[in-house]
Amino acid sequence: MFDGFGQQAMIHIIVSVFFLAVTWWALQSFRFDLFVKEPNSPKAKVLMIIVTIAIAQLLSSFFLDYLHSSQMLRYIWE
Repeated sequence: MFDGFGQQAMIHIIVSVFFLAVTWWALQSFRFDLFVKEPNSPKAKVLMIIVTIAIAQLLSSFFLDYLHSSQMLRYIWE
């Protein structure tokens, strides 16, 4: 009944951390100073972290849903 739960949890963690790192790396080239008053303030840094987490969550959810759906395709013909 619980076969594969540990593997799924590990995949979720790895994918989430991967997309968090990629999103943070990609957002480093975005010019937040055009949208915030004080780009070096703590509020601006917290905003950058929140935006990074939100985008990474969307990306990892999309990827994991796609992975799950593609794995379920094998049950079409059974």
